[in-house]
Amino acid sequence: MVTPAVEPETASKAPYLHYAWLVVAIAVVLQITTNFVSQAFSILIPVLRDEFAWSPTAIVLAYVLRSIVSAVFSPVAGWAGDRYGARRSLIVAAACYIAGLLLLSTVSQIWQLYLYYGLVLGIAQALFRVNIPTTVAAWFRRRLGLAVGVQQAAGGMGASVMAPVLALLLSRVEWQTAFLILPAIGGVIVVSLVLLFPGEPADKGKKPFGATDNDPPPVANIGPALTKLRSKVFLQHARGTRAFWNLIGIHWLGCVGHSIVMVWAVSYATSQGLSLGSAAWIVALYSFASIASRFGVPILADQLGAKWVMALAYAVQGISVVLLFWTQDAWQFYVFSVLFGIGLGGEMSAFLVINRQYYGMGPVRTIFGFQNLGSGLGMALGGLLGGVVYDLFGSYDIAWIISIATSLGGGVFILFLEPTTRVLIPDWEESLPPEARTLAAAPPS
Repeated sequence: MVTPAVEPETASKAPYLHYAWLVVAIAVVLQITTNFVSQAFSILIPVLRDEFAWSPTAIVLAYVLRSIVSAVFSPVAGWAGDRYGARRSLIVAAACYIAGLLLLSTVSQIWQLYLYYGLVLGIAQALFRVNIPTTVAAWFRRRLGLAVGVQQAAGGMGASVMAPVLALLLSRVEWQTAFLILPAIGGVIVVSLVLLFPGEPADKGKKPFGATDNDPPPVANIGPALTKLRSKVFLQHARGTRAFWNLIGIHWLGCVGHSIVMVWAVSYATSQGLSLGSAAWIVALYSFASIASRFGVPILADQLGAKWVMALAYAVQGISVVLLFWTQDAWQFYVFSVLFGIGLGGEMSAFLVINRQYYGMGPVRTIFGFQNLGSGLGMALGGLLGGVVYDLFGSYDIAWIISIATSLGGGVFILFLEPTTRVLIPDWEESLPPEARTLAAAPPS
């Protein structure tokens, strides 16, 4: 008697019923709830300046410190996710997120801003930024571009929604009260969702979306020692590729380019006569405009290869900043914001896809952590440069030139990456003992 073959769970059969799409939904809400802390920092600069008479450069050092802490901690965050699981890492992130926001409500000295925003929220950001998107990637063997596009696009709504809300909240209550309200609401959301967030398909006894019977099953329950060994060996092989190092530098260049604008655009707009409420819409508009490219760029990168798609996004980001040399009225700032947002969303959203094209289904959280090291250091340098340039020259013009040059430079370096048509280290598991290999968990044929 012949037993009929069981049709595997694939993207072509009930694609929206797979558990992986619930993971995407959880990731989206987590990003919306947590990302605004960094994305809307420019709104806090004039508030803290007026409250304490601190200089804008002194205030933005908190942003710089948070970016540095997040950058340096990102490889550790990736290692912790690979070693101990994403959920445990995100529980720590949630605790830091709630504590950091609550502590901000007590700030009275500049060093407290550096400690609470820079250190505590910097650690939370690293854990969130590395482990949320890489967990989404782990749940998709196919249609990763679509999943990343949905996650990045919807997650990018955080600043477009929260920037006006934060500005409105700060106009109605004392800023200390605002930072009691935010963790009270956001903390409940974050903790609830983290507890529901599975790190790997194997944790739920499932295969990644799009997996077939011919694909090797996910490795599960092999013990902490073999899990650590897999991550170590994979990283050793990945570091032998040029793409590993080049993608860190490319992410650094792109983030220098856009952080200058993200940190200082609101201050520049208020110096041109816009109210804080009107200037806050700059953040909202570029965040909202980035949704289209956050969604479209990963899909195009998945279908066409990531190199040219990423290079185009870097070019748009850089060229749009040219408009700031002639921007004075509110409508002009809003036009700039839309164009800048399209480039911004595309610049940051394809790294998971290019990692898959280069490194397959390996444990890439640590690799993504190193790329976030470059990203965070770029965000820190860009945020600092804008303030230093203004203090020295009384103008942002040189800062805008630096932003343009670094964005376009990142686009040029992308073109020198390896082709994305093949996995760079397809045989890395041959360096593992048999019991640690993926195929060791495969059912007998």
